[in-house]
Amino acid sequence: MSNKTKILYVSQEILPFTPETSTAQNSRSLPQAVHEGGKETRIFMPRYGKINERRHQLHEVIRLSGMNLIIDDTDHPLIIKVASIPQIRLQVYFIDNQEFFHRKAFFHDENNQMFPDNDMRMIFFTKGVLETVKKLGWTPDVIHCHGWFTSLMPLYVKQLYSRDPHFADAKVVTSLYNDSFEGSLDAKVSKKIAFDGIGMDQMAHLKNPTYANLAKLALQHSDGAIFAESGISPSLETFCNDIDVPVLKPYAELDQLASVDEFYDSIVLGKTELVD
Repeated sequence: MSNKTKILYVSQEILPFTPETSTAQNSRSLPQAVHEGGKETRIFMPRYGKINERRHQLHEVIRLSGMNLIIDDTDHPLIIKVASIPQIRLQVYFIDNQEFFHRKAFFHDENNQMFPDNDMRMIFFTKGVLETVKKLGWTPDVIHCHGWFTSLMPLYVKQLYSRDPHFADAKVVTSLYNDSFEGSLDAKVSKKIAFDGIGMDQMAHLKNPTYANLAKLALQHSDGAIFAESGISPSLETFCNDIDVPVLKPYAELDQLASVDEFYDSIVLGKTELVD
């Protein structure tokens, strides 16, 4: 059995499968650097309809597919696909479902309006990742979330999956980016999550599920936060300080990746001092 520290990366976008953004670039560069530094990694993202499966050589992993996930009392089939990042020996697992992810857009319709079912898509993605990791028989030490679409992951890890042996000891790190959206998710999102057995008292921020409140929900259930870009709202740093979540300030694409690796070690080892 490997004694390497295990890092699970969960991101809403990753190069080269999605366009270049800070989120996509960091979600590609960081796992590579950490993997080359001696840690064990797994990477997950949604299989959006805009991803060209032939170009990126995605293929279904039959042994992992076939589960049904219940979202708000409705069954939804889970398909798992995989592809490799070119030039490096790292695989990316894709969470797929025809209803949620085959549309030719990420989060907005042709009128730039948020998809009304983005909350359902987030719940499906979150549970799909966690159930697939269980099926892999893999036990991450750190779960690192990138982008607002992963905002429910810390809540599910710390509440619904807190007694599962795969996740009971996992620490959660949330990276924040300048990826805010206008408006909010469906106002009933907390009731849909509550169907899974998560208490409403853990979701106070979802009474008004705006971008800022999703970030606060994620931070509330995280063990560490990374402000991955400059310009993140100062109120979120204040929030981290108020709830005693250690913060790592912005890092560049390559020259400061080592500081993120050190941050993992400090989180895993239980150190909680603020990192500048």
